[in-house]
Amino acid sequence: MRTLARARFVRVSARKARLVLDQIRGKSVGEALATLQYTPRAAARIVEKVLRSAIANAEHNHQVRNLDDLRVVHAVADGGPSMKRVQPRAMGRAFFIRHRSSHLTIGVSDETNGAARPVPPPRESAPAARQAGPAGAPAASGASAATKERAAARPRTTAAAKGAAKSKRPKSKEKR
Repeated sequence: MRTLARARFVRVSARKARLVLDQIRGKSVGEALATLQYTPRAAARIVEKVLRSAIANAEHNHQVRNLDDLRVVHAVADGGPSMKRVQPRAMGRAFFIRHRSSHLTIGVSDETNGAARPVPPPRESAPAARQAGPAGAPAASGASAATKERAAARPRTTAAAKGAAKSKRPKSKEKR
């Protein structure tokens, strides 16, 4: 069963959290915890807490007993609101500082119940009625007759005419 855990309004930027989440996505829970334990980033401590929460949710809500079967199937860091501050600078200038936050979401699943859904068979490119033209005659390229008439009525411009239309300004004299 797929189980999610979220940490919202976490004071780490989403970009920095994604670097850590990319390391654990798709791994087993034990391997992900070991990876996070030795990752020298501040975001790794926060991601570890969210992962442990997802494991606890799986145990409590879905009665998953064998934690070796759990895998990290969903790990996302979405951007949250930014706290905006102003840093005064010389000569009356001001620099804006954004303290970014993020929303972390981690999903774990055991392989038997949370396996990927089967892929549906590919659909045909066009219905059979559209492929055949009137009275069973094959349709041309899918364009209607009115569209072809409009395209034929449009004036065509050549590449030379386009180039001549671009240069309306007289050329400047060479510098001496």
